[in-house]
Amino acid sequence: MEKLIQITSGRGPLECQWVVAKVLKILLEEATQNKIEYEIIHRENGDENLTLKSITLLLKGKEIAEFLKSWVGSICWTGKSAFRKLHKRSNWFIGVFELENLEKAGFNEKDIRFQTTRSQGSGGQNVNKVNTAVRATHIPSGESVFVQDSRSQLENKKLSIVRLKEKVLSVYLQQLEKKMKETWNTHLQVQRGNPVRSFSGTDFKKNYENKSFKKQRNALKNELKNYRNDLN
Repeated sequence: MEKLIQITSGRGPLECQWVVAKVLKILLEEATQNKIEYEIIHRENGDENLTLKSITLLLKGKEIAEFLKSWVGSICWTGKSAFRKLHKRSNWFIGVFELENLEKAGFNEKDIRFQTTRSQGSGGQNVNKVNTAVRATHIPSGESVFVQDSRSQLENKKLSIVRLKEKVLSVYLQQLEKKMKETWNTHLQVQRGNPVRSFSGTDFKKNYENKSFKKQRNALKNELKNYRNDLN
C-alpha cells in the first residue's frame, strides 16, 4: 500500500516552519520503527536553516492506514518563539494531510512496444540501409522515445528503455507537482482545534493526550484571543 502525505506550515510564520522540520524527523523515525518505507517527493525549504514550509512524502508499507491515524490532522507545538522572543503567542499549529491518490506511474518493460527503423541523418552506408534505430513506446502512458545513438540495434534498445523510464517518471512528477499546487489552497489555513498530537518545549517533547477536552478548549480560546495573523 502507498500513501502520499504532506506536512505543511500552511504558509504560517517561521515558528510553524520550524515545527514542520521537527515533526518530519519524528514521523520518519516512527515510520522506520513500523517498517514503513518512505520517499521524499517534494520539499519547500523554510526561510531559515533547519526549517521547512512543506514536504511531501510517499509512504509504503502494510500498516500505513493505521500508522496515519495518529498523524493526519492538525499538530500543535506549545513553546516560546526562538525567532521572536517578545512574541506573546505560545501555541503553533501545522497540518499533516493525505493527498488524493494519484496513481504512481508504474514502469514495466513488458509494457513497451519497440519499432525499428533506419537511422536518420549522416552516418554512412550502415546508417542508411540497416534498421538500427529504435522507437520505444510505453503503452499505458503513451510516452515514446527515439534512439539512434549506436549502430547496434541492441544498444539502442537498451538506451531507449533507460530514457523512456526517465521520461515516464518525469511526467509523473510533473503531474504530482500540479496536484500539489491544486491542493495548496486547502493548506493556507491549517485547521485548529483538537490536534491529533501535541508537543512542547525546545526539546519538542510529546505531550500526553488529555481525554477531557475542556482544558484544551479553554486554552484554545485564550490562544485565539492573542492570535493575529500567521502571515505576519
